[in-house]
Amino acid sequence: MKKNDSRKATSGERSIVKGLGFCSVASDANSSVVDVKDGKIVRIRPLHYDWKYKPEQFSPWKIEARNQTFMPSMKSLIPPFSLAYKKRATSPNRILYPLKRVDWDPNGERNTQNRGKSGYVRISWDEALDMIASEIKRVIKKYGPTAILAQSDGHGETKNIHGPHGCQRKLLQLLGGYTLQQRNTDSWEGWYWGGKHVWGSEPVGQARPVTNIVPDMAANTEMVLFWGCDMETTPWGWQGQLPSRLCYWFTELGIKQIYICPEVNYGCAVHADKWIPIKPNTDAAMRLAIAYIWLTEDTYDKEYLATHSVGFDKFAEYVLGKEDGIPKTPKWAEGKCGVPSRIIKALAREWAKKPVSVSHGNGGSAIRGPYSSEPARLEACLLGMQGLGKPGVHFFKWIEWGLFVEEGEYPMPRGVVQPDVNAAAQGEGMGSPVIMEAMAANNESRLPTKRPPQIIPKTLIHDAILNAPLTWYGNTSAGFPREDQFVLYHYPAEGCSELHMIWTDTPCLITCWNDSNTTAKAYQSPKIEFMLAQHPWMENDCLFADILLPVNTKFEEEDIATDIFSGQFHTVILEEQCITPKGESKTDYEVVCMIAERLGLLEEYTEGRSIEEWRQFGYKYSRVADKISYEELKEKGYYVVPADPNWKDTNPGLYDFYKEPEKNPLATPSGKLEYYSQALAEHFPGDRERPPVPHWVEGGPGWTHDESLSSQRAKKYPLLVMSNHGRWRIHANLDDISWFHEIETCKVKGPDGYHYEPMWINPAEAARRGIKLGDVVKIYNERGAVLAGAYVTERIMPGIVYIDHGARYDPIIVSELDRGGAINTISPHNGTSKHCAGMATSGFLVEVERVNVDEMRKKYPEAFNRPYDQATGQVIQRVLI
Repeated sequence: MKKNDSRKATSGERSIVKGLGFCSVASDANSSVVDVKDGKIVRIRPLHYDWKYKPEQFSPWKIEARNQTFMPSMKSLIPPFSLAYKKRATSPNRILYPLKRVDWDPNGERNTQNRGKSGYVRISWDEALDMIASEIKRVIKKYGPTAILAQSDGHGETKNIHGPHGCQRKLLQLLGGYTLQQRNTDSWEGWYWGGKHVWGSEPVGQARPVTNIVPDMAANTEMVLFWGCDMETTPWGWQGQLPSRLCYWFTELGIKQIYICPEVNYGCAVHADKWIPIKPNTDAAMRLAIAYIWLTEDTYDKEYLATHSVGFDKFAEYVLGKEDGIPKTPKWAEGKCGVPSRIIKALAREWAKKPVSVSHGNGGSAIRGPYSSEPARLEACLLGMQGLGKPGVHFFKWIEWGLFVEEGEYPMPRGVVQPDVNAAAQGEGMGSPVIMEAMAANNESRLPTKRPPQIIPKTLIHDAILNAPLTWYGNTSAGFPREDQFVLYHYPAEGCSELHMIWTDTPCLITCWNDSNTTAKAYQSPKIEFMLAQHPWMENDCLFADILLPVNTKFEEEDIATDIFSGQFHTVILEEQCITPKGESKTDYEVVCMIAERLGLLEEYTEGRSIEEWRQFGYKYSRVADKISYEELKEKGYYVVPADPNWKDTNPGLYDFYKEPEKNPLATPSGKLEYYSQALAEHFPGDRERPPVPHWVEGGPGWTHDESLSSQRAKKYPLLVMSNHGRWRIHANLDDISWFHEIETCKVKGPDGYHYEPMWINPAEAARRGIKLGDVVKIYNERGAVLAGAYVTERIMPGIVYIDHGARYDPIIVSELDRGGAINTISPHNGTSKHCAGMATSGFLVEVERVNVDEMRKKYPEAFNRPYDQATGQVIQRVLI
């Protein structure tokens, strides 16, 4: 393409800038250029920042360390996800027009027991809207507004005006309220329930501030522990490929990179100086043994702990065995985590000699397993023992830069401002405090967002429907402080109804959340009289909806966006429509507008603004309105925020706390690192699953979880499942990209032509079970079974099987047997621990066996003969009548 603005060219070609990150909040990532010709997307490519600006206009930064210089690329470092995303727009699984479940009759039999089984018939938009409006009014009149559950959170496309999650909440608020499915801190469970009680660090419990950590690591860190993370996978959907480039630079700088994880993941394969295999969900044991070496060899920073911590003496007593009679020696840890004691000793001794940082994506499956609060707390304890905050000693995560931070808090050289278009956001992106203050100063406002009268944690939706009443501790959301974890919540809340209707724009509980076989049973409950879903694709929870509404991809919409996650430069993007809407699809916002109109609330819902007026409103409060006019932004399509020339003036990470802890306290009750939590001791006395001092918690009968290899259950289910973020998708998104399906670690093509989700298994374990590469296998426990394709490899340690979460659900028997590889269907039912309503979806027990596909086809002919696309997998025709 020519390096001029070809969007207005008469050749029929257009090049449109889009943000193609997948966090799905109002802040985007992966600034990309979409080339369009003859109404079709030809290609997607990186944005060259200097396409319409000279580099001196945005002042490229540079990091200098150890006589080397690192500078940003002049193009965005977008991942394969963004490059291939055009395939999602034309997926054969798109929902193209409104659909109704064939045996659901709002005026007769609802046949809720057939959700997940029934087919669908096409209906008109008028028919759909009439039924939806009628059902909403009926449910509110009969039960009250809190009988409606809004499922409106999670990952997906990142949109702003056309928010992919939560547009219905504003309408339901206008109707008197609703029940909110409260998203638990799924990316941060261990930090949220554990880390907050050691180092504070609101809102999610990961150490803050993160300012200038990368330049400081480049200059001062000698070794980085990549503990349960993959820099060639997890950042793709949030940051693109800058973390990969930085890891290569760290190697050039001589910074040693150690990967501690059960598998040789993609980052480990290309960056690791050493791989330390460890069993899933056993990191706490290894960390305790490292502390034991430091304590017994006197190689920790006692002076730092004397001034920066409280309760260390109690922690030391536990580690040394004075509390329970069990010294946490490396030999003891070896029996728990599988890491040889000599390796633990060597790592502990090397760590004690030099500045070491610990890094993550967010914590990986290690912080989404049973009792994940404990390894998270113990990591904070180890960093404290070596002087957290001193040069080169940091907790660092490689994704979500710009999320949950203060102005100017950025791990890379920051921009002069952090742009924000939340003023235009609909759905869960609404409510940025900085923007609200700016609007107030101009005597402008948005419809105020009220807290719904009733919430249910996302981890407890199945129990709320099937086992009410419920109680639990803590709202579970990232927006609530540590103290909220001691608040007892109830369902039904006082004066509120039980659930009788679900309105979802987030139909992925089945493949992304805990014990979703039970969720399937809950969806089939007669208590749920109406289930409405709006989504672009026929996948996962959509199979249970009574009415389905077709939604656009972001290529079919106009919007305004910011890219603040990618790490090189912040951009503001005025997004134009690339292609016309597919079929009869509408944007999420337009769908809710149409329902609001049927209910007589359109003017109140839109706040009197058109789409273009919302874009202008977002621009007005974007924090760049004084730097570029709206007309110029519209003509160029994007704006690159200049780097702040004073970025070096702010101290890195927790350095200020390290230097002056009294003047720069942590967000803990004491203001210091808390090795013993007095708050936990007072509020939950006798809690053996999250005691005041972080412990090794194995569980067993009578505990919240019994998923250890030491369990009696392990005799029947002797393998531990590790379930990570997907290499070739983002949670439940992108599982139908034909290009990816050709890659052997994306899908395993079975003898029946079906594309099975890969299950990594060590050759020794495979041989014991007669399993060979490419075999179709069944992964099972007492909660159900999942089919997968065997990927036999030395890259996974024995005793473990690895299968990513997020594969599209394809039930053979609803709530019992899945063909699609949705491993969360058989994950544990209970939360993180007794008082923590988080999720535990990795590190659980299963067995695996080879299956005969021909015999299964004979046994389940309907499931094995559904329409199927040999390039992309599941197609919508399989449910159409």
